[in-house]
Amino acid sequence: MTSLQDPSQMRLMAIPRLAAAGRWRVEAMRTLSEGCLLWFTKGQGRITIAGVTRGYTANNAIFIPAGVMHGFEVGPQVFGYAVFFGRDSTVTLPKAPQHLRIREVHAQQELNVTLDMIQREMDSDTPAHDRATRHYLGLLGVWLERQTIRAAAEAPQPDAARRLVERYTKLMERYFKTGAGVGEMAAALGVTSTHLTRCCRQSCGRPAIALLQDRRIFEARRLLAETDLKVSVIGQSLGFASPAYFARAFQAQTGQSPSAFRRAGL
Repeated sequence: MTSLQDPSQMRLMAIPRLAAAGRWRVEAMRTLSEGCLLWFTKGQGRITIAGVTRGYTANNAIFIPAGVMHGFEVGPQVFGYAVFFGRDSTVTLPKAPQHLRIREVHAQQELNVTLDMIQREMDSDTPAHDRATRHYLGLLGVWLERQTIRAAAEAPQPDAARRLVERYTKLMERYFKTGAGVGEMAAALGVTSTHLTRCCRQSCGRPAIALLQDRRIFEARRLLAETDLKVSVIGQSLGFASPAYFARAFQAQTGQSPSAFRRAGL
């Protein structure tokens, strides 16, 4: 089994295509090993980045750095593009997540033209098309940098709850495979599990355990879909105490057993 995406390479694709192999691939909490820019041109929904949930709509550009936990809704009316910069990209990108509401028409047009030129060069077989693609990708990085600087001047500072939840998601990404629970992670953050859960509910409308379980089950689904590892090995690698506990948790989250999910080829 192979992944639908090669994270070593830059890719540009329509957002609906991301969910074509299963909406869990975009909606469940997960991280990428490369930076990603989402450009929504139609529709609306919710996106959760580092434990903070916001609404998105048309003309929203959202940058997600490598290693940042996220997931977003993709309804039937949603359209736009996703740019995956590739693990070895030399493009200068923001260090922190960005949710940019692009209101100026000229800025919207500039981004649309740049994406169109990237796609044309990627599809071309003319001489130096690969080098042209990299240059247009660099212009995309410049556009993103300028919009980020503009937005930073207007954005309020995140409150204490959001800062705590962001720290929680970073810690979770390091330890979600170990079987560590919310209580242990809360203790590592210097707070109680009750306070952490309260902050998660305030930040994204979900308890701390739901974010942790969503992240673990996403990884389980990815491994079931993209590898030939035994179900028991997958459960053990994600810190589940027993195959039965893994099966119950997976069924509760997805409505299917791990084996049924793999057979369905979702």
